[in-house]
Amino acid sequence: MGISFSNRRRDHRHHRYHNQPPPPPPLYYYSDPTSQQPPPQPQHSNEYGQNLSLPPPPPPLSQPPPQINYGQNYNQNQYYCPHQSSPYISGYHQNVWNNTMMRPVLIRPTPVPQPPLPYVEHQNAKKVRNDVNVHKDTVRLEPDDLHPGYHLVSFVFDASFDGSFTITFFAKEEEKNWTIVPHLPEAFPPTKVPFQKGTAQKFLQPPGTGIDLGFFSLDDLSKPSPEEVYPLVITAETVISPNSDSEEPLVHQQITQAGLEKTGDGSYKGKVMKQILLFEGARYELHELYGIDNSNTQGSASSDLEDSSDKECVICLTEPKDTAIMPCRHLCLCSDCAKELRFQSNKCPICREPIKELIVIKVESSDEQL
Repeated sequence: MGISFSNRRRDHRHHRYHNQPPPPPPLYYYSDPTSQQPPPQPQHSNEYGQNLSLPPPPPPLSQPPPQINYGQNYNQNQYYCPHQSSPYISGYHQNVWNNTMMRPVLIRPTPVPQPPLPYVEHQNAKKVRNDVNVHKDTVRLEPDDLHPGYHLVSFVFDASFDGSFTITFFAKEEEKNWTIVPHLPEAFPPTKVPFQKGTAQKFLQPPGTGIDLGFFSLDDLSKPSPEEVYPLVITAETVISPNSDSEEPLVHQQITQAGLEKTGDGSYKGKVMKQILLFEGARYELHELYGIDNSNTQGSASSDLEDSSDKECVICLTEPKDTAIMPCRHLCLCSDCAKELRFQSNKCPICREPIKELIVIKVESSDEQL
């Protein structure tokens, strides 16, 4: 009786275990060790004060994920479930407490506080009476008809009292006693000429006392020397008699220091650089103020009405101008607007130079005495 092993071999072949497939490759990839590592991610704080760092961005997939054959291992009861990484959203970070997504907090820089404006001194100007005034835009040199080649000084002036003019070529002012000292007294001696009180008078230097400009260059005549020697100095002096015999007479002076320029027609005109007023033992340097004009004090009432708009403040257009900004003197306005300007800015709105002080100037009306 023979024995058949066919069924046994069939059963053995049916229940034979197969080799397990190799595990799938990991889902991460190694980068080139020579490449530069990315900078560390900034840390953020959640609502509980913990520092959370953003997860690194997922690497780009250079090849497709491996295919997994689930049917091959189904009969062997071997299941394979690949590990799935947590989702990553650019620009967000995950709160580990309540599993919510939050936007990153943008921290804006704190604005730097502006320094306080420097204090601008506000003071009243002292009123000084000028007995004689030389109109500096009228200073000229006229040819001397009796002495060819020489020139004589001429200008227009106003005087409230009688006095005298002293014409000096190439002179300087002493710092101690404010007197005018000629630099070339032998070649150009000072010339003293009396005058009477009046307005809009024309002065002309006497013939024979002028100067020959042919010995000097135009550059030497147009500006003072390094020793402060001016080509032309005009000294106007008034002497006021005292009220009693015990008092000394009052001597007031206005000193005009100028250079000489040649015009296109060949004539010479004066270029006034400085005007000084000596009054009651004090020295004052005169400057023009843009916007304040006292020329209407000698005019009629109709001229005051016509020019009333020029006397109003350029800011509020209602109050009269009585305050000037120093030292540039580019703007005159009322005292109230000057106070507001002092707290808003310390620079002139015209030239943007720093304002050192504010000077209050009271302009007299036409019915007041000069």
